[in-house]
Amino acid sequence: MKSTELVNKLKERIQNPKLVWHYDREKDQLNIRHTELKNSTSIALPQALNRVTAKGDSAIDEIAYTINETFNAMELEAKGHLKSSEHIYPVIRSTSFPQESKEGHAFLTSEHTAETRIFYALDAGTTYRLIDENMLNSLSLTDEQVKEIARFQVKKLKTALKEDRVAGNVFYFLNENDGYDASRILNENFLKDMKSKITGDMTVSVPHQDVLIIGDIRNETGYDVLAQMAMHFFTNGKVPITSLSFIYENGSLEPIFIMAKNQPTKEQDKK
Repeated sequence: MKSTELVNKLKERIQNPKLVWHYDREKDQLNIRHTELKNSTSIALPQALNRVTAKGDSAIDEIAYTINETFNAMELEAKGHLKSSEHIYPVIRSTSFPQESKEGHAFLTSEHTAETRIFYALDAGTTYRLIDENMLNSLSLTDEQVKEIARFQVKKLKTALKEDRVAGNVFYFLNENDGYDASRILNENFLKDMKSKITGDMTVSVPHQDVLIIGDIRNETGYDVLAQMAMHFFTNGKVPITSLSFIYENGSLEPIFIMAKNQPTKEQDKK
């Protein structure tokens, strides 16, 4: 499938007269602008085509759904329907994730680890919009208030886990598909509670936005399994974060580089 074909298929699925479509051939990028809101979103078509190659038409449906929900969230925000503090949550992204919006406004962020950064989102139910500095006035909140609200809100998210045992090791998976699965890594009480239940080394992984994996690593094989598992989720996630995992110890997260058939090495020692 070519980029122009994908653009046409998306247009067929999203017949919204308020949207103006522009295909930038030089950048191989699709830009979509909302005529009333004057807001826009961009899609890197090579990455989108890779998803379509891997998943077929269902990937096109997912991309179309994301575009629709993004503009729905913008419309709700413009109407003042998303100003409640109950709609603000933290989201985890890779440190390579862009730190400003398409309009050039800096996103509100906080440092997290060497591999991850915290962004903040205004939730619209089925999607969310990352909060940038330009939005603070409309929210009538300071940056510190947004961060405090997000820290409180993440503690209210469900932490139900599914368990899997492999070669004497235990892995716990959190996958609510609410857009904030990886965000649970910021719930310190949850991590401390898990630590009290773990007999081996505690690892925490956020390979992509929609999963959090906690490992009870009791032998060397467990690290090999963890490395393969994290890479699998990382390469298949819609919003990849990091293929590295973290050792959780004394309330801190330390990125680790797992050598095959060996004990992990701290990322800082590898450099």
